[in-house]
This record gives sequence, structure tokens and C-alpha cells, in this order.
Amino acid sequence: MDDETHPKTLYVGNLSRDVTEILILQLFTQIGPCKSCKMITEHTSNDPYCFVEFFEHRDAAAALAAMNGRKILGKEVKVNWATTPSSQKKDTSNHFHVFVGDLSPEITTEDVKAAFAPFGKISDARVVKDMATGKSKGYGFVSFYNKLDAENAIINMGGQWLGGRQIRTNWATRKPPAPKSSQDNGSKQLRFDDVVTQSSPQNCTVYCGGIQSGLSEHLMRQTFSPFGQIMEIRVFPEKGYSFIRYQWGQWNQVYGSPQQQYGQYVANGWQVPSYSMYGQTWNQQGFGVE
Repeated sequence: MDDETHPKTLYVGNLSRDVTEILILQLFTQIGPCKSCKMITEHTSNDPYCFVEFFEHRDAAAALAAMNGRKILGKEVKVNWATTPSSQKKDTSNHFHVFVGDLSPEITTEDVKAAFAPFGKISDARVVKDMATGKSKGYGFVSFYNKLDAENAIINMGGQWLGGRQIRTNWATRKPPAPKSSQDNGSKQLRFDDVVTQSSPQNCTVYCGGIQSGLSEHLMRQTFSPFGQIMEIRVFPEKGYSFIRYQWGQWNQVYGSPQQQYGQYVANGWQVPSYSMYGQTWNQQGFGVE
């Protein structure tokens, strides 16, 4: 059978650090014969995970249904189809990695991935957790296949609201950048010319956050449609933010010089308008905004 249409390899994540390959094989072979098990233990605070390969697709499917959500050594494991061969860890060393800092404690890996997904195909995303407490350390990483996508994400997501905080973005280094000092908190706003210079001419996605209640696709379309043809809208009501993607290349044809007419917007970059314009409609309380 074709491994792509009839996969035989499972990803098993959220494992306790006491779990071994032998234990995993003992558990999974009760469902069907296993060909191999490869444990990935990173030298970071992230939980270990492994890949289990079966001889038959039907056994792998049965193991997925039976083992997902089960507790192994006190931790509820996550089981899914593997996206990479079990013989090797997914290699993202040649991809383009973005550091994401100042994350709210409630922000998860899925939240970060959803927030950055409009900028391009993501190869990996994670929120770094404290190994002892299991709580977020307040920063994470997003990896893109394409360098331009990563650049657009860094430029356009820096200073945007995700949950209850404004996040920081930069190229990932071996150590996270030092936290901002209190004197830097009010100096994040860029001038119009700075944003135009840094933004890619092909970026046409708006991030709109800090909406306390009433967030819906209809509201976003009604509010932002006067500024151009909208191609896609993604809303996250429980998080209070949304993404609006416009048709590329439409700005200059419709509105002429953006700096003269709408100084707070960026050509094809589309910075979010100030909340004072829509404060009465959204009842925006700022999530910490003064």
C-alpha cells in the first residue's frame, strides 16, 4: 500500500520524561505488531515525543483510536498520524525561525500557529514551557518554509495584541532577546515611512485585536470592506482578534496615494486603524491598553 494514502506511522506526544521506547512498544504492540519506535528527547523544556511505526495500516489506525487521550505515567498522551518518517526527526534546520516574545500565560502553541498562519506555510510552532511547572515561559518560536513569509510575520506581528499582551517578534537566535525595559514599552510605534520601508509590497493581511465582545466575520467584513476587496477573514472570538486578507495590488488603483489620504494605513501592508475610530462599536477595553 501507499504510505501516503495508508500511513503506518503514528506521532505520540506529551510524554512524561520517564517514558521509554520499550514501554511505548509494550503498550502499542498489544494492539498490533510494531516495526519500530523512535523517541525524540530534546535538550529543552519541551516534552519528549516519539514515532511508532506499525507493519499494517489497520493496526496503526486502531492504535490511534485506542491510545489518543490515554494516560501513560500520569500524562494524557496525544496520538496522531505522523507527518514525517519515524526514522528521523523533522528537520527544520534550513527553515526560517521567528522568535515570539511577551506571550500571555494562556497563549498555547495552537494560538501562536493560528495567529501566524496567514503569513505563509508553517513548518513548526511551539510555546516553550517550564519543565518543572508545565507553564508557559512567555515566549515561543514559529518556523516558516519561506524567508519572505518569515520577514512579513516579523514586521507585521511585532507589537500586535495576542491575548492580553503586545507580542515581540524577531529572528530567532540561540537565546531569546532580553525582556523589554519599562522605558521601551511606549516606543514600539513605528512611523508611517518606517512601516512602508520595512513591509513587503505583497503583504495584504490585517491583524485586528483587542475586541472584547461581538467579534464576528460579519462585523469584520462590514468594517473593513470599504477599504478594498476582501479575500478571506479569520476570526477568533474567544481570543478577541481577527485577520483580514485583501486582494493584492488593489490599493494604488483605488485609493491613489495612501500617505496623503489614509496616513495610518500602509500600502498593501494594512496596519490596523487606531481603536478610537471604532471604540463605540466594539466597546474596546484594551486588554491593558492605556
